[in-house]
Amino acid sequence: MWTPAHRRMILPEELEGAGEALRAARERWARDDKDDTAHRLRWFGSILALTVLYSFYQGWAQASGGSGLVSGVRTLLGSPYSGIALLMFVIFAFIPWYQARKREKQLARWSEASITEIAPTLRFETWLTRQKAPLTRVFLGLMVLVALAQLLAQVRTAGFGVVFSLLHNWDGTTAAGLVKDRYFGGEWWRLFTAPFLHGNVVHFLMNAAALLYLGKRLEVFARWPHLVLVFLFSASVGGEASARFLTTVSVGASGGLMGWLGFLMVFETLHKELVPRRARRRLAAGVALTALIGVIGYRYIDNAAHAGGLVAGMVYALIVFPPSSSPHRPRSTGTDRVVGGAGLAFLVVTALFAVTRIMAG
Repeated sequence: MWTPAHRRMILPEELEGAGEALRAARERWARDDKDDTAHRLRWFGSILALTVLYSFYQGWAQASGGSGLVSGVRTLLGSPYSGIALLMFVIFAFIPWYQARKREKQLARWSEASITEIAPTLRFETWLTRQKAPLTRVFLGLMVLVALAQLLAQVRTAGFGVVFSLLHNWDGTTAAGLVKDRYFGGEWWRLFTAPFLHGNVVHFLMNAAALLYLGKRLEVFARWPHLVLVFLFSASVGGEASARFLTTVSVGASGGLMGWLGFLMVFETLHKELVPRRARRRLAAGVALTALIGVIGYRYIDNAAHAGGLVAGMVYALIVFPPSSSPHRPRSTGTDRVVGGAGLAFLVVTALFAVTRIMAG
């Protein structure tokens, strides 16, 4: 907002005398947020409970003799649907509910001093939301293109009755995913096609959300060439780690996305005047959340790729960007743009190659 007393636009939180009005507004938002997340908690909790009961019943009904309880528990623990329902409950219900309760409790400490303290972070976040990140949208478009190919291939082979199985697994993972024995047998391109594929709709939505947030932040701060190069480097290192430590087929952009996260953690630490301390802490919370999800869904999540990508992104930032006390973003060089453009062209060709592999079956 603008006032005659200020030469630039200011946030409502920076307006003197608006403390009580802001407090009332935030209390109303906190109540609405808490009610909404409580509704989601009940909804996703019901889905989780029904999925758990159904999985247990399947094992119990198929058991012979007196081993119904053991068989039911074994089936429940091995059910992919129960694992996916648990991940959805944690990500889309429990974590938002916990954050809403935390924001409500923080209002008890609301004061003029606290407003002054958080103003730089609020100003930073407002500025960030107004920035453009076109290449991040290109990344999302490539992911959507390959996802559509996976869905079309599945409908083509199984018909539209396959809709209910889409939460479980999508087609194309063998055709263009990181199949470890074929990769070691010489199909090196799988290291780069696999990040564009996803196992199911939950996997895709989680990665799409992370891509939009992390990609925009990296593109705005470090410029677009490094968005491409960090992804390529981290995805390849994460894929190699997965190939060395896991035997199952791996798909998904998580290695590259974790590379973006690791890069931002180091980059923003090296450029302390560029990003407020409170905003930097959220990246560390992202690492902790990813670790928690990795523990919960260890049977379905490629933790080796996550760890490899995270470390690769951190190393990239340490090598490429020196520490800086400037509040200005670093500029990209001509070399950055040439190499980044070549990397982008490679990613586009790789995504199109993945589509042809998937459609060919």
